Amino acid sequence: MDHTSIPKSTRHGHTYWVIPDGYIPPDSSGSLESHESICVLNTGSEDATLDITIYFEDRDPLEHIQAEVPAKRTKHIRTASLRAGEESIPSGVPYAITVSSNVPVIIQYSRLDTTQPELALMSVMAYPLA
Repeated sequence: MDHTSIPKSTRHGHTYWVIPDGYIPPDSSGSLESHESICVLNTGSEDATLDITIYFEDRDPLEHIQAEVPAKRTKHIRTASLRAGEESIPSGVPYAITVSSNVPVIIQYSRLDTTQPELALMSVMAYPLA
């Protein structure tokens, strides 16, 4: 299929994404660290400004976390590095994420769990809403 036949919004992604299953494994074994990443692809010609919100089961959300993804680039954002003021996502606590972008982007979510010697890698597409 010729990419010019694909609608522009499809080629470039969406502006609002939801990731309902987040969990930073609290332990690691071996040489690899357990972690999660928001993987962002910006295929457009304009830089993307992301506004990230982290939701929890039993506490207020972490809101207005900013990240930048330059035009025609990819960025892997480790969720353990996200900060809202002095607050961050604690390991071992379930959470969910919403990502708003000023331009359409594509988002994939990945988890590397090395809590046991047989490590596991999970990667899924986030759910686009707009």
